Amino acid sequence: MKKISRHLAPLAAAAGALACASAAQAQQASSVQLYGLLDTGVEYVSNVGGSYSLTRVPTNTNTAPSRVGFRGNEDLGNGLSAVFTLEMGIDPGNGVSNQGGRLFGRQAYVGLKSGLGTVSVGRIYTMTFWSGTSADIHGGGIYGTGSLDSYLPNARVDNALGWMFNQSGWTLGATYSLGRDAVNAGPSPAGTNCAGESGADSRACRQWSLMAKYDTADWGVALANDRMYGRTVGAAPDAVFGGLNSSSKSDNRLTVNGWVKLDKTKIGAGVIRRSNDGLPARPDSDMWHLGVLHPVTPQLDLSAQWVGLRYRNASAYNANLISVRGTYNFSKRTAVYAQAGYISNSDNSAVSVSGGATGSNPAAGKSQTGFNVGMRHAF
Repeated sequence: MKKISRHLAPLAAAAGALACASAAQAQQASSVQLYGLLDTGVEYVSNVGGSYSLTRVPTNTNTAPSRVGFRGNEDLGNGLSAVFTLEMGIDPGNGVSNQGGRLFGRQAYVGLKSGLGTVSVGRIYTMTFWSGTSADIHGGGIYGTGSLDSYLPNARVDNALGWMFNQSGWTLGATYSLGRDAVNAGPSPAGTNCAGESGADSRACRQWSLMAKYDTADWGVALANDRMYGRTVGAAPDAVFGGLNSSSKSDNRLTVNGWVKLDKTKIGAGVIRRSNDGLPARPDSDMWHLGVLHPVTPQLDLSAQWVGLRYRNASAYNANLISVRGTYNFSKRTAVYAQAGYISNSDNSAVSVSGGATGSNPAAGKSQTGFNVGMRHAF
């Protein structure tokens, strides 16, 4: 027995070494990353309701929405990988979940990635969101395009299938949702209470989007289309936010934008043409934006943006917003900022300058100013 054991010992050692090597290889072939961003500050908004001012910690976003997430991938061999993302939105003022109280309201999907792109299933961003990431200078910031269209910083859908392909500067993508909003009934931004997935109506609450985008080191362009359908409203208190009270009604956004770098200065511009059956009195509008970002020093960035909302045949609802921002970067992860915004509303328009939280709208036809200072840290 001792002689046999001496002969088996090297084999056992080799088997152990192979097992350890296999475990190490498995660990290298898959990974999970914890990441996040906390961005919060204090905001002052004038002329709320036409009679008072408001000082608050914004609920939704300052320069970037707060979030915590997990992302991971596993190498399946032959150029194929499994991927996933779970990402929750956080209100840093009180710690509750954003996106209608969802646990993972920003993203929650699993997918497969190959040379033909990534196919994902779950709660995902629409192509409207991805089309604006380069050209919209202030993006989902508190004083930006999101103030005039709350869907833009919340362009994500439930129960969706998505595809994204990146190669040689091109980004192509598509999404299709079987029921775009199963949880968010409002009053949080873009809540529509439209769960869909109904056997009685194959178009109820469906949504699709498409995008083609091309970026180089110095310029880029993007084209996207995003259409959401309503659903037939039943007995009270059933309701669909946004006026899409039938699946025959839709809300369509066609986005065209571009950006260019002149030395270190970036200029971005675009237009979103919207046709919305949920607003029968003013269904058609164009929202234009033009912005500039300039790094004064390696630490200090200055930016400014104009956003104009123009209704066709309903000019009394038009609005113009101007915003400026200064950001000082202590590091790649930590920054402080100060920003201001001003909105002028036409006679019947009562759009708030601030997209940071609800409850700050002025009286119809009144202008409004907002100031915000804050801090951002990413990890």
